[in-house]
Amino acid sequence: MKYLYCKKKPDTTLDFDVAVVGMGVAGLYCALNVDPKLRVVIINKFGEEESNSIHAQGGIASVTLKEDSVENHVHDTLIAGAGMCDEKAVMTLVSEGPENMVRLSDLGVPFDKDAQGKLSITREGAHCCNRILHCGGDATGKHMTDTLLARVHERDNITILDRAMLIDIVEGADGGVAGILIEKDGENILVNTPNVVIASGGIGRIYRNSTNAIAATGDGIAAAMRAGAAVENMEFVQFHPTAMIHPGVGGRYFLISEALRGEGAVLRNRRWEAFMKDVHPMADLAPRDVVSRAIIMQMQKYDLPNVYLDITSKSREFLQKRFPTIYAECMNYDIDIAVNWIPVIPVQHYFMGGIKTDLDGATNVPGLYSVGEASCTGVHGANRLASNSLLECIVFGRRCALHINQNNRPQHTPVLPEPQDLVPCDLDLHTLRSQIRVAMTKKCGIIRNGKDMGEALGLVVTMKEQLAGYDLSSVKGTETVNMLTVAEAILSAAIARKESVGAHFRTDN
Repeated sequence: MKYLYCKKKPDTTLDFDVAVVGMGVAGLYCALNVDPKLRVVIINKFGEEESNSIHAQGGIASVTLKEDSVENHVHDTLIAGAGMCDEKAVMTLVSEGPENMVRLSDLGVPFDKDAQGKLSITREGAHCCNRILHCGGDATGKHMTDTLLARVHERDNITILDRAMLIDIVEGADGGVAGILIEKDGENILVNTPNVVIASGGIGRIYRNSTNAIAATGDGIAAAMRAGAAVENMEFVQFHPTAMIHPGVGGRYFLISEALRGEGAVLRNRRWEAFMKDVHPMADLAPRDVVSRAIIMQMQKYDLPNVYLDITSKSREFLQKRFPTIYAECMNYDIDIAVNWIPVIPVQHYFMGGIKTDLDGATNVPGLYSVGEASCTGVHGANRLASNSLLECIVFGRRCALHINQNNRPQHTPVLPEPQDLVPCDLDLHTLRSQIRVAMTKKCGIIRNGKDMGEALGLVVTMKEQLAGYDLSSVKGTETVNMLTVAEAILSAAIARKESVGAHFRTDN
């Protein structure tokens, strides 16, 4: 294994049976399904209100209606994935979805219901029928996260270490995982554990414009790569077609859920034209990669800074009830969506690639697991189907926990890196991070070519060389190295894939 840095020996040592890195839906649900006899620690970089899961609006896809079927959901997933999905993984995802929806309800997740008390089911892009469950109209991720977190707090076997930064995965004397190194409150801590679950989310913050939380700098993926874990599909980065043009607090772009288009919203240019009807048979409900490229082409063709999403066909009463979060956020910008179009642009949203796992979340490194957006199970292929992400967190989060329960490894003696003589870092990390984001956005975004990506890769490699030998023990320093590690992997994979497929669209093939 490779280690990022080691200034000194750990100040403190803790012992647990399982360490979960990340506190979104995948990490929380995995922890809840671990045998209560096992001691679990959840490592969370920032506060409880910081995860990509919290910001998930649309819902969670699962077969619940009689007119739907597992076969239909599998078909839609495979089509959206542009032929790149692992069909066995997709079948596992879809077939185990309904039983997990029951478990979520039993845990207290408040899925919306209609006046008759039946689940309120809606539709999103590239789905052939209604199968999206949601909470609070358009606050599904927050309700799911809050509920699961409340259940975690009730469990005596689960400890949360808040504001703790993952540094590295520690190798055992006999190979495989023996623990993790973390930094918390200025202390270096060794967590002895034979099972590590990376549930740290995506890589959105290596792009300038993203809907991702500030924590999404690819930390878990980068640490797993240093530990020898294989990664897969790193070139497939999904851009959501519709985000508000105004960045919010922390630079995060507010997502305008695909569920609006599921309820009849139409994309328009400044000529009032509903342009998607001429692009794809499913028009505004086409797969996300298709819609994102169509918007970019409209913006380029007419020299526009954005396009518009028109949901004025619906009443104010409907919009306030069905989309309370979006309605309120738009009103903060004096956009009354009952009468005004919403100015939108495509921004980075999701990562189909990640740490390669099997159907139980296990990697090629013994004792190392990954679930959620940090993982690559193969279910999304080249382009994720809307609302399959939370479903993946749930299905594979549970499968991972059950595998750990049935195959609990013994503790291994950790092999710690030797302390190094490191130079205090005097580099402007803020400028470096900004340069990473600009390069990835301009040269490895929605539309790509080999020349641009080659230039970006050269820049990233040069930056990594600049950081060698410096003390990067701060959160910003560690994040910067992780951002460069992930950016290099994405660029290398994107350059290697010569053909356009799904979210990977090249103009020079």
